[in-house]
Amino acid sequence: MTDPIADYLTRLRNAIQAKHRVVEVPASNLKKEITKILFEKGYILNYKFVEDGPQGTIKVALKYDPVNKVNAIKKLERISSPGMRKYTGYKDMPCVINGLGIAIISTSKGVMTNKEAAELKIGGEVLCYVY
Repeated sequence: MTDPIADYLTRLRNAIQAKHRVVEVPASNLKKEITKILFEKGYILNYKFVEDGPQGTIKVALKYDPVNKVNAIKKLERISSPGMRKYTGYKDMPCVINGLGIAIISTSKGVMTNKEAAELKIGGEVLCYVY
């Protein structure tokens, strides 16, 4: 597997389409940080890091609207890939659907949203868009 972040996002997308409640993905430090951001911003219901084997797994509980059964995540889009990295400065920070969505940025100060990176005036690699 050449792009573990794309694999992580694809597993989440597939679980959403299949209306699963929980999805398990192989863990890494970057995936853990992305999962924490998704939880803090209200896109997922809960998560749990399970230390089994050398790598461990992340169990993600997906969030659905109880009335309409619609998921909180409408779209997960990978921006930067191993073959074509996308970087941005703090002045050119992407705005996802007029501020309703988030861009997850990998910066020198850690993984954070586009709004947090703009406040700290630091740029970085644009990992994905979530809305």
